[in-house]
Amino acid sequence: MLDKNRNVMKKNTWKKVWHFLWEDDSWESWLVSVIIAYVLIRFLVYPGLGLVLGTNYPIVAVVSGSMEHDTQFDDWWNTQQENYLNYGITKESFQEFGFNSGFNKGDIMVLKGQEASDINVGDILVFYSAIKPEPIIHRVIHVRESDDGFVFTTKGDHNGDIHPFEKNIPEKDIVGTALFRIPFLGWIKIGFVCALDMIPGINIMPGGSNYMECLLS
Repeated sequence: MLDKNRNVMKKNTWKKVWHFLWEDDSWESWLVSVIIAYVLIRFLVYPGLGLVLGTNYPIVAVVSGSMEHDTQFDDWWNTQQENYLNYGITKESFQEFGFNSGFNKGDIMVLKGQEASDINVGDILVFYSAIKPEPIIHRVIHVRESDDGFVFTTKGDHNGDIHPFEKNIPEKDIVGTALFRIPFLGWIKIGFVCALDMIPGINIMPGGSNYMECLLS
């Protein structure tokens, strides 16, 4: 009889928990659901993806417009071609690259780990730089070997020039290369980080002093 009562109590408890998480419309239920989702993604899904894809950072949000193409390809190429021709990249070869139309701020990029020797001109590279806290995602335009391994040069498709910090990227700073993108989903992270930026003393995102300026920067 005692065991039966315990089983009934357990069953009722699980029903209450289920109702609280999935049917209750209170803010407490919403908050707990968000926390549970974060824990599952952060400690199960994200590490699992990293293990499968061979990188500690399998998913990154694009937080700038440095890879955007805001015109038709021919018009974009006419304004950018000098930067690429200087490295032996022709219009025809660029059109064979992955993501040859770029991608946008707010996209999510799924990454894979890659041996430095397997990274080619045209690949989308994610790497760390000493001048920025967040990883940078740009296109490889030159690869060379040095005594310390492979060294890469990248450029943002939208940028008018190559920044000094991306002219000699050592292989130790590489996070991974882009596998595919999920449009717009990264705006969730950008919106959240911009909201945090409104708290005095916190400065995560570059750019504006208010929420909309942060989103548009």
